[in-house]
Amino acid sequence: MITTMSAAGVAVWLSTVVTILSRSHADRNVYPSAGVLFVHVLEREHFKGEFPPYPKSGDASNDPITFNTNLMGYPDRPGWLRYIQRTPLSDGVLYGSPTAEHVGKATVIEITAYNRRTFETARHNLVINIMATEEFPLPYQAEFYIKNMNVEEMLASEVLGDFLGAVKNVWQPERLNAINITSALDRGGRVPLPINNLKEGVYVMVGADVPFSSCLREVESPHNQLRCSQEMEPVISCDKKFRAQFHIDWCKISLVDINKVVPVYISRPDPGTGILPEFAPYDPPSESLKSRDYFSDFLITLAVPAAVALVLFFILGYTMCCRREGVIQLVHHSSIQKSTKELRSMSKNREISWPLSTLPVFNPVSGEVVPPIHPDNYETTSMPLMQTQTNLQNQITIPQQRPSGENYVMSTFRRLEVNGIPEERKVAEALNL
Repeated sequence: MITTMSAAGVAVWLSTVVTILSRSHADRNVYPSAGVLFVHVLEREHFKGEFPPYPKSGDASNDPITFNTNLMGYPDRPGWLRYIQRTPLSDGVLYGSPTAEHVGKATVIEITAYNRRTFETARHNLVINIMATEEFPLPYQAEFYIKNMNVEEMLASEVLGDFLGAVKNVWQPERLNAINITSALDRGGRVPLPINNLKEGVYVMVGADVPFSSCLREVESPHNQLRCSQEMEPVISCDKKFRAQFHIDWCKISLVDINKVVPVYISRPDPGTGILPEFAPYDPPSESLKSRDYFSDFLITLAVPAAVALVLFFILGYTMCCRREGVIQLVHHSSIQKSTKELRSMSKNREISWPLSTLPVFNPVSGEVVPPIHPDNYETTSMPLMQTQTNLQNQITIPQQRPSGENYVMSTFRRLEVNGIPEERKVAEALNL
């Protein structure tokens, strides 16, 4: 019984592992055309079934999922392929415009999905097989700047189809394709403020097989060029066909006829042996390389600074100890240090006299010893340093000695004379006193 249960458990485990491995290595092939816009949406719903069920309660349909895309064996994507995902709750989009150089070369993109709630991952491979087209490249190409759109909004098939339909009504070509879409931020634009529903802006390049219409040529007129130089909107007769959904900056429109473009051939310098050629696989160096001994370099790195420091040390020692100026400086420094130590030892042994306010007061009349003015139990920090006689509680009154005899009479006489008293009264009062 136990053997049967263990065998069943192993079978279930193996089936689970095979399912997970098959899911993680599932390949999906796409066949874009060179010179035509390629858009691939990474749908969150497609990856939700790859994650195991969450053991806790929660709405699995709202799990935040982010994606990481890279070329197999490399840390980043090819140069022509871009990726954008605005929030973890929105789908990711791979988009770009492959060129004729990539025709016939399978490009394998590793797509790793991260569930930010359960921290589970799932991996898929996207194989991009770029096909050649007879109509590539279309000879007439026009690039529009749409101000009221973000790149992920413009990549939606419905919105892009509406824009191509409006361009087709204006241009009237037989073949019309979207060639490339670029965010205005990749062209040096600024991130808009989050007010009034402002958008980043997007550049859309389209190609056709017929010359440009007269409406598209109106922007090249001198009158409209003058208005553009004055930062005014040009007058375009077909603008109303776009205005309902797309706000186009006609001053930034670019019209290119590749039949009239003179090709410029730039000769690249020889990169040398240290630079890998384009689209070549990485070939690491073999293990048969000769080993190199770095011990001599290590010794040179340490010996040269040590020798310089030793020479400077001997020069400084000779200058300070063997020359007259150095000896004088040493003696001067020694005398200063000796004097400093002597002053410090004298300051430790000196006696400091206590303030008079803390000593007892001796009354010379009564012979009584009065306590100090500021006893220890008083808060002396809030008391003034000098107090008046009226505030002193233990005031000592020293009796004054009265003048006797003739001196006292003469002093009293002078005081009365100054006050304007008659002379006879002065004598009488002086004698009475």
